[in-house]
Amino acid sequence: MKIALAQINPIVGDIDGNTELIFAAAREAAAAGADILLTPELALTGYPPEDLLLRPAFLQQCREKIARFIDELDGITLILGYPSVSGDEIFNSACVIRDGNFLGRYDKLLLPNNAVFDEVRYFTPGCVPLVFEQNGVQVGIAICEDLWDTEPAAAAKDEGAEVLLVLNASPFHQAKQSTRREIAQQRVEENDLALVYCNLVGGQDELVFDGHSFALNKSGELALQLPAYRSQIGYCDFIDGDLQTASIAADESIEASIYGALVLGVQDYIGKNRFPGVLLGLSGGIDSALTLAIAVDALGADRVHAVMMPSRYTADISVNDSREMIDILGCQYSEIEIWPMYESMMAGLKDEFSGTEMDATEENLQSRIRGMLLMAMSNKGGKLVLTTGNKSEMTTGYATLYGDMAGGFAVLKDVAKTLVYRLSLWRNSQGVVIPERIITRPPSAELRPDQKDQDSLPEYAVLDAILAAYVEENLSIADIIAKGYPEADVNKVVRLLKINEYKRRQAPVGPRITQRSFGKDWRMPITQRFTR
Repeated sequence: MKIALAQINPIVGDIDGNTELIFAAAREAAAAGADILLTPELALTGYPPEDLLLRPAFLQQCREKIARFIDELDGITLILGYPSVSGDEIFNSACVIRDGNFLGRYDKLLLPNNAVFDEVRYFTPGCVPLVFEQNGVQVGIAICEDLWDTEPAAAAKDEGAEVLLVLNASPFHQAKQSTRREIAQQRVEENDLALVYCNLVGGQDELVFDGHSFALNKSGELALQLPAYRSQIGYCDFIDGDLQTASIAADESIEASIYGALVLGVQDYIGKNRFPGVLLGLSGGIDSALTLAIAVDALGADRVHAVMMPSRYTADISVNDSREMIDILGCQYSEIEIWPMYESMMAGLKDEFSGTEMDATEENLQSRIRGMLLMAMSNKGGKLVLTTGNKSEMTTGYATLYGDMAGGFAVLKDVAKTLVYRLSLWRNSQGVVIPERIITRPPSAELRPDQKDQDSLPEYAVLDAILAAYVEENLSIADIIAKGYPEADVNKVVRLLKINEYKRRQAPVGPRITQRSFGKDWRMPITQRFTR
């Protein structure tokens, strides 16, 4: 029995387009001699469809497409992820279709309702396993979360399954692939059955699905692994009671994997939403430089427009380094001097600011002028503005509403500052695109004379460690201090985190690369007084 894995990139809500994508995969797999084509979770609708599932017309179109697969598909057994309806209940399902016959339906048994998942809002859990026969082999089905508990795989084994086929929409975060394989190996060892894991690939708003589909033989060893971040059909043979070893794509480094996720996140957000390209403010600093590199890698230089907007506080080396990077990448570039606009606005505010000292207000005004210019260019040409702030800045509020936070997609929103440096070094190891001085010079917003980030923030190594402990590990202030971090720094970072929640609520979406991003993972009240 030859099993094909359709590691495909459907678009949420594009049921017509996804149908053609699945038919094309089925034709290719059948031509390659495959007996079964396994698709990802909810491949027909894309994942997650969210409140589209509450629209009757959406569910009706799904029913129509299932009927079409029954009528038109031949030469291969299709295991298709889709939402099914029974009465008033909606199920996250997989159906088995072969030669004009609907052989059965499996409803996902376990519905995740944590982190980025809220399937309990939409779906009713299933209650029975499904095992069908193909070429004399008993084949069981599971869907994503079902694999993370012992009972669904055991139930399939009890029904006679020799191999378990798992449909998945498993979003990326750091080290996710190794965790998936460990869980899958546990199910294999517990039940003495082979396992095939087909995962979605593609960006969907803040989620990135990395693909990395794989298969394990009955010994728990890799028999197949597909590359990350690429649509591909993979094949593995089930012979004499076990999966045979096929091609195994190598695992990537953490930096390579995260960079790939960011590139795919930008590529699909821009492409699936049909923007002609992107704009971004280039400052001569490392955040905007990394964002520019990612944008060009994702879209090509011809769809990227970088804008340098110097003020009297912008160092000459910032302008020179930006120009050097543009020469390397070859994208469109503009320079707009903002100081005349700043002076004009300050003149207009003269009476309102009379008798006050200069403070962050004047600094933020420069940032807001830059945001205004980028948004004006976006309105005129239709390109989407990419913001360049990182997770460390989002944590501490070291960003300006309607200034550097103005835009449509926040590429580094879930990337801490120390990781920005690691990713920049990794990208340059693949071919230098970021001038070395951008990486080595101390970071600065350049909004006042001789400004440095560490004038008002702890060292980034300390800040990011506190951030990870409090946000991603849910440790208390006392626990973090006990780990050896300075009490003053811990209290400062946590205080800044809390008082800037209102800013994060107004930030654009951005790719999720950790287990706790400032998006669906993070649902903190703005108004609150919890102090630990």
